[in-house]
Amino acid sequence: MKRPMLCLITGVSLLAACQSTGGLTPAEIARNAPLGADGSEKGVDGLLVGHRLMEAGEYELALRAYLRGAAEQGMTADVLSALGSVNLRLGRLGQAETLLRRAVKADPASVPAHNNLGVVLMERGKLGEARAVFQQAFALDSGSSDSIRKNLLLAIARSNAAVYDETAQSHDFALVRRDHGQYVLLSQL
Repeated sequence: MKRPMLCLITGVSLLAACQSTGGLTPAEIARNAPLGADGSEKGVDGLLVGHRLMEAGEYELALRAYLRGAAEQGMTADVLSALGSVNLRLGRLGQAETLLRRAVKADPASVPAHNNLGVVLMERGKLGEARAVFQQAFALDSGSSDSIRKNLLLAIARSNAAVYDETAQSHDFALVRRDHGQYVLLSQL
């Protein structure tokens, strides 16, 4: 007798579990739905985010933000200059030089692009060209930026030191008398 009673209770329980409870009302569904993205709103400019990340020293993240800015705006002179600057900070001098040259070509009046290109050229040991680029940046800026003035003075000092480096040209010369009153310089290498 216990067995049929147990089967009856189990059967009634299973039927009760299959009964519809009505589920969530439309208001409950709307209240629990995730918020969607509003496509009409414009996101924060990738260049602005990149500049802030550069200030914070987050160069890899800044590179991503600048690339997002490039996707949004195209490869403008500002985007090229920003990408060149972040590559300079990441130590990718070849890429930085290429991008900054493109930025200068796209906007010949861009002072930051000229200055940053000069920094890359200094790092790569192209002192004469760096000096010329800094002079151009200084002229475009009308001499109002202290950092460009300092960069120019450093480039001038380094290029002059490279030309007149006594350790690189440490030749000992001696005069040798040839004939009556004629002397010849001989280097003692």
